[in-house]
Amino acid sequence: MQPMLIALTKSSDCIFNRFGYVNSWGIFQNYYTDTILSNSSPSSIAWIGSIQYSLVFLPALVVGRLFDLGYFRSVFLTSSAILVIATFLIAQCTEYWHFLLCQGILVGIGCGGIFGPTTAVIAHWFKKRRGLAMGVVAMGSSLGGTILPIAARSLIPRVGFQWTMRIFGFILFTSLGAANLLLKRRLPPKHVSGGLLNLRAFRSAPYTIYCVSAFVTFLGIYTMLTYVAVSAIEVGVNSDFAFYFIAIANASSLFGRYAAGRVADIIGPMNVMIPFTAWTGILTYAWPFAKSKSSLIAVTVIYGFGSGAYVSLISNPIMEMGDTGDVGRRTGMFMSILALGALAGPPISGAISTATGNFKAVGYYAGTTVLIGVGLIGVSRYFVLRRLWGKI
Repeated sequence: MQPMLIALTKSSDCIFNRFGYVNSWGIFQNYYTDTILSNSSPSSIAWIGSIQYSLVFLPALVVGRLFDLGYFRSVFLTSSAILVIATFLIAQCTEYWHFLLCQGILVGIGCGGIFGPTTAVIAHWFKKRRGLAMGVVAMGSSLGGTILPIAARSLIPRVGFQWTMRIFGFILFTSLGAANLLLKRRLPPKHVSGGLLNLRAFRSAPYTIYCVSAFVTFLGIYTMLTYVAVSAIEVGVNSDFAFYFIAIANASSLFGRYAAGRVADIIGPMNVMIPFTAWTGILTYAWPFAKSKSSLIAVTVIYGFGSGAYVSLISNPIMEMGDTGDVGRRTGMFMSILALGALAGPPISGAISTATGNFKAVGYYAGTTVLIGVGLIGVSRYFVLRRLWGKI
């Protein structure tokens, strides 16, 4: 019961923070473009979201090492406080730099400090059914990414933007309070040699190639989630409905995350990630050519399913590429590398859209980066298999 309690608690924690909160950025991108930050370009506004995305992963380098050394509770509590306070501060923002600081930097740091240790906790409690555990956890963030856009769309006209963010802050306070009370590590700290970095891990071809694959994939995988609402309005979808495309994508990803977790325990995480992520890249190509509400909904649903599978399993191969006692540091290095892709991806897409006046070139760019990432996952998988064959 204890492992399942931890998994469900972490899932509850993820509902309204980490990716649940971050995956809702598309609603803010659309809202800020039309209202508070209408004088800023979509590409400039996208920097807020991309910084937020990247900082979910970037602190993992420090946080992962601290987790291995036993500093779980203090890091998790501090990060929770930062996230809650930043959410309340967003309600008071009026200028671009206010949002960049509060929603881009502080929310990103808070989510990153939560994401790193809770992923490592799952590695402590699960081994045989780790894929299913990560799938259940990832479903929580999909629920958050579904509920928050719908809640925002309903609350903003009724109580205004400021009180909407305050309500989100109270929700975060409640869910994170429960997580801080219930989450704990299972294994004692292991003082492995070295500092923040374990550069010897990069001597492993599977690990190095997998890190590169994540960087390349994140240059494009969040593009559609960021701009789908904006693109929907451009093709004539009512702005009142366009808000819901973020919720649709995240609701669909819930099923992808669960299915991927179940199958990963049977055939291995990489064998699941490769077809699902390729699916996502192909749908990213198709997205700009969806010119009606019904076709855009169909593309969004299929895209959400595939991207959800990739995100839910992204850490699983790393857990198998070394010792459990070093999992925090190894995962932290991996997350810091992919964070650079998450940082650059949406603004690059926004700049391409601004330069071309549409999203077709954006779809080509983002879809290509995702498919290149899939190819690199396949290469990493080949080296893993070759190593296993050598042991037989």
